[in-house]
Amino acid sequence: MIAAMKTVGEALIDLLEANGVEVVFGIPGVHTVELYRGLAGSKICHVTPRHEQGAGFMADGYARVSGKPGVALVITGPGLTNTITAMAQARQDSIPMLVISGVNRRDSLGHGRGLLHELPDQQGMMKTLALYSHTLLNPADLPLVVDRAFAVLLSGRPGPVHIEIPTDVMAERIESGVIRPAAATRPRADGETLQRAAILCAEASRPAILCGGGALAAEAEVRALAERIGAPVVTTVNARGILGGHPLRVPASPSLKAVRALLRDADLVLALGTEMGQTDYDLYADGGFPELGNLIRTDIDATQLARGPRAVLSILSGARTAAAGILGFLPDHLAKDGAPRADSARKAALKELAPKMRAEVDVIDMIYGALPDCIIVGDSTQVVYAGNLYCDAPRQRAWFNSATGYGALGYAPPAAVGAAVADGARPVVCLVGDGGFQFSLAEIGSAVDANARVIFLVWNNDGYQEIESYMRESGITPEGVKPSAPDFLLTAKAYGVPAERLADIRNLPQALADAAARAGPSLVEIHQTKTAGAAG
Repeated sequence: MIAAMKTVGEALIDLLEANGVEVVFGIPGVHTVELYRGLAGSKICHVTPRHEQGAGFMADGYARVSGKPGVALVITGPGLTNTITAMAQARQDSIPMLVISGVNRRDSLGHGRGLLHELPDQQGMMKTLALYSHTLLNPADLPLVVDRAFAVLLSGRPGPVHIEIPTDVMAERIESGVIRPAAATRPRADGETLQRAAILCAEASRPAILCGGGALAAEAEVRALAERIGAPVVTTVNARGILGGHPLRVPASPSLKAVRALLRDADLVLALGTEMGQTDYDLYADGGFPELGNLIRTDIDATQLARGPRAVLSILSGARTAAAGILGFLPDHLAKDGAPRADSARKAALKELAPKMRAEVDVIDMIYGALPDCIIVGDSTQVVYAGNLYCDAPRQRAWFNSATGYGALGYAPPAAVGAAVADGARPVVCLVGDGGFQFSLAEIGSAVDANARVIFLVWNNDGYQEIESYMRESGITPEGVKPSAPDFLLTAKAYGVPAERLADIRNLPQALADAAARAGPSLVEIHQTKTAGAAG
């Protein structure tokens, strides 16, 4: 039987389909058109952002909601460099992202001949950021390269991977053989290590569990383990919503004194899938996070385990297999109840917030109250900062943002579009400030094109108020913190998007309900001083 011949671009689309890709975010250009040759006849949906950074952020939001890698397709040079910020956010937050870019023809690489979109060493640049980057010099290697890319995405700690295809390779023809999806191979702890962990858990009288984004796939196992040993479960920003509504949940930041007190009092802390980084554990850089004397730490990345903090037992494993393994060695019934400790920590953490932040948390609660099934995608803005300290999300993957890790502005609008594409059944609330919104304002148009059910909820405080306050507190005369903003209602109107500005915060539930009832995007503006009740 003679094997069919396809162009590299056509074969690439087949390989993406075989690996479960349903959506690609990208902007076509002369350096990628050959990669689009097979797209129209495939089952893959293409979503066009207004900027390649938006393509990356859309892929990020899509991945966080779907649990599958987000894919961005961009041109060489500026297309790829525009995507780097989104890749950096994905690297910091461990989000699986595949970026496929063009690159100039093979015989030009490294010669500096002044070709359009040329970089001195594009792959060299990407190797400093991507978990894996490969230049496809041999067209026949395409299946192996795509297989390796997905294996990296699915096997270890997630992050961005990159494949670049020279323009002269894209149109070359290769044999189209049998296509199989990439296999994922995850580390698994040995039974002896899990048994040691189970003994420590069984002996503890005041255990606690820390969950990071790596524990999202392990919610059932975490719940069973927490109930068995009576452990409050503290969730970081990327894990917020795990055990939503459960009496053992503590949906508050480990940077808060009340949560630190809970952990300091614990005689055992089990950390699952969390890098234990500063933006979650020492947000104010005060060095006040306690030294945990009896810490068991589980991570899928050996290098992360080695970075600290120091643990009495380190387990190289995914959170799901580790939690299930520990459960298998525990007695069926342990007479412990962590619910009172969790309840006390929740109440103390909420009480610890300043009145302004408490009012902002109330707004978040109001959003979930009006739209219980919504997903809130946040930018770096004050109300999101408050929510990262305390947000009692009703379920996992219902609260995420860029105000942690890399901390990019302009993330939320495109990421919200990606989230809406991933889950069209739920309304997505894009919680963004007037400053951050202007980084990616044009993505309103992307939401219109995709008919994405996104509610752009603009938190308008007339500039970069967080930075202005910080400058004043530091004795610095504020400069550069009052960028002019457009009339957001008129901007929305220009795209044909329904919009309203709230006179009173009490009108928010009805405004959200009205917006959620529409098929496409909407915009609601809250002004911190002009909307009654917004500032508490």
